[in-house]
This record gives sequence, C-alpha cells and structure tokens, in this order.
Amino acid sequence: LAGFLDTLDGKVARLSGGASELGREFDSLADFISFGVAPAFLVYSFKLNAFGKWGWIIGLIYILTSGYRLARYNLLAHSEEKKNFIGLPVPMAAMTLASFIILCYHLWGSVEYAELLIPMMILFSGLMVSQVEYDSFPEKFNTRANRIKLLYIVLTVIMLFTPYRHWVWVSFVWYILLGLGREARRILKSTASDPPEAEEESNIEREDK
Repeated sequence: LAGFLDTLDGKVARLSGGASELGREFDSLADFISFGVAPAFLVYSFKLNAFGKWGWIIGLIYILTSGYRLARYNLLAHSEEKKNFIGLPVPMAAMTLASFIILCYHLWGSVEYAELLIPMMILFSGLMVSQVEYDSFPEKFNTRANRIKLLYIVLTVIMLFTPYRHWVWVSFVWYILLGLGREARRILKSTASDPPEAEEESNIEREDK
C-alpha cells in the first residue's frame, strides 16, 4: 500500500498545484519509515533476532543506508541526474524483502530459506548507496524503451490482482538484476576501452619528449 501511494503522491501534488518543499521533505520522512524502518523491523523479527547484536547491526545499516539514499535523492531532485535513479530505489528494496516473506508464507506457511534475507539486506544496503543506475518511471511513452518500461509496470500491477500475485517478488528481483547487468556491461565496456586510451597517452608523452 505504501509503495502504491508513493507512486501517486508526487503526481497528485503536481496536478493539484500543491507541490512544495515541505511536502517533498514530508514525503521523504514517510518513505524512510515505510521503506527503511519498517522492513528492517520486519526482517529482524523473522530472522535477524537470532544473531544477537549482529542482527540489529545489519538492520541498523539497512536503515541508515535507506536514509542516505532518500537524502541523496532529494539533493538530485532538481538536477538532470534524476532522469534515472542513482542507486537502488528504497521502495524497491523494501518491497522485494516484504514480497519474499509473503511468497514464503504462501508456499510453505512459514519463512523458509530465511538465510537469503541477510544477503538480500546487505546487498540492498550497498546498492542503495551505490552509483548503479536504475530506470525511473517514464513521464512520456514516445520511445520504444519507455513503452517497454510501461509494459513491465502494467504486467507487474496486473499480477497483483491474479492468483499469482505472490510471485511479484520475481518481478522486483528482475528489476534489481537489470540494473546490475547494465552496470556490469558499462564496466566491461569501460575496461575494454582503457588500453587504447592508455596507449594513446603513452604515444603523446613520447612525442612531447
């Protein structure tokens, strides 16, 4: 419910002419509680409490990184960098954790494979403060890429109203993997282009001498 409302609040504020700096900050506070604090307590109650102090340390790291991610988002809100998300969006991290627990209860009646929750929390904490780029919700659908994004969003929403809604976790995981795949491709491309550049700089140095 928080994720659904989070996709609407900004658009409703702009359409109604009620957008303000106060509203933006209050929205971040609501996001911090809904997608930062609440998921950490959720996972702590199911798994992390068995690890004593390390459990609440992992939960605290998740909360702090989600707060950092939201603060950075606000700083970039009026810049061109907001075209795509820099770092994993906090709502996506939270909904992935929650939907995994819901899927477990649907399949087994309890949280099975709970050991996956800790790697997910650690991974998501790192991705939220990373420079990995993730797709944002497109404002226009005049390109093929934006129409594909719209189709992905529509299919995910439709899944929520079907008997297979518990498998929406797969859709969230796919979104996270797409960002990681794009970043890996960018790094490989950058690495592949480095040797020619280094050789060119070496040639320039020799010419200068």
